[in-house]
Amino acid sequence: MTTSRPAQDSGGSRPSGPGLAVAAVARRLGVAPATLRTWDRRYGLGPSDRTAGSHRRYTPDDVARLLVMRRLTLEGVAPVDAAQAALEADVEELDEAQRSGPPVPPESSSEPEAPPVREDGESAGRPGRAHLRALPGGGQGAHAAPGHGAGQNASGKVSAVVDAALAYDQGRCDDLLRIPAQGDPAVWWANLLEPAWSRVAERTVLAGPGAVPEVVLATAALHALRSFTEAFEQAVVQNGGPPANHPSRMRNIVLIFAAPDEAVPLSAHALAAALTAKGKTARIVTGPASTRRSLELVTMVRPAALVLATTQRRPDIDVVHAVHEGFPDLPIFVGLRRDDVATEIPLAAQVQRVRSFTGLLHEVLAVVST
Repeated sequence: MTTSRPAQDSGGSRPSGPGLAVAAVARRLGVAPATLRTWDRRYGLGPSDRTAGSHRRYTPDDVARLLVMRRLTLEGVAPVDAAQAALEADVEELDEAQRSGPPVPPESSSEPEAPPVREDGESAGRPGRAHLRALPGGGQGAHAAPGHGAGQNASGKVSAVVDAALAYDQGRCDDLLRIPAQGDPAVWWANLLEPAWSRVAERTVLAGPGAVPEVVLATAALHALRSFTEAFEQAVVQNGGPPANHPSRMRNIVLIFAAPDEAVPLSAHALAAALTAKGKTARIVTGPASTRRSLELVTMVRPAALVLATTQRRPDIDVVHAVHEGFPDLPIFVGLRRDDVATEIPLAAQVQRVRSFTGLLHEVLAVVST
């Protein structure tokens, strides 16, 4: 049994803050206070600060080590190994755990307590997590900074979404990804869904039959986008506007393609919802779409603009070449982050390469709003 934590790095003292009681730390981690006491007794991951009256309090370092412990157990690492890794974590790892972990709740919070976590890291009443074996470092998911457009305040929610997907908790994913009525799908994509999707995709997972974290996350994301769009369209009609399929709205439609081999084109759906929130009409091309079929769709729909939206690093852009040759005056926007891929798109004034999701949205709006 581990009874003491290693000596602190000699690279300087870390700033300390007011200690936290076990209840506040339990709320932050989403575990039962009894679980924290077990981790203290069994692995030495307990509070190291004492206040007047000999009350033990958790320091920021204590909380950071517990965040490491919780993340690893959720990923399927054996608790004894997770505890050892948490105790041996260096300053950089502890800083990252604090940044990417959920925010500190107020000590007087009246939130209902999260389902207790058993000593093996599995939530009570949520079977199936024990089948998950994620290997930290398969890619960079285990230590990646909360980038990809996620702000500091959103990083905790991103981590919560990733945890829910890895735990196959569909209900929790649905709740976390819900877009409020006055929300912005573009901000939702940049700050929450895209960084969460990237982190999950970077994980190496040994899962049981039928257990796919990406499917849980994609299902929740598509449900959130569909619910938001349906509610938005209902509000338009209730306020006297035309329905989504009214001819007046279909005259200025944006046609969105995903890469042919992209199984779940989340960015295409997010872009369509973001355009809807701006009062524009967009449709996503799903299913097989050969170049011939793509030309037929453009001929039939007569869009105001065509977009290739994808998260792939090197997508197949044959549809861009085919449509540009057939409709040279049609504005076409291609979302490509990598500069070396940009040379593959047609060199023409009507074909534009855009590096970011936000830039893609703004470019399309500039065309369809004129």
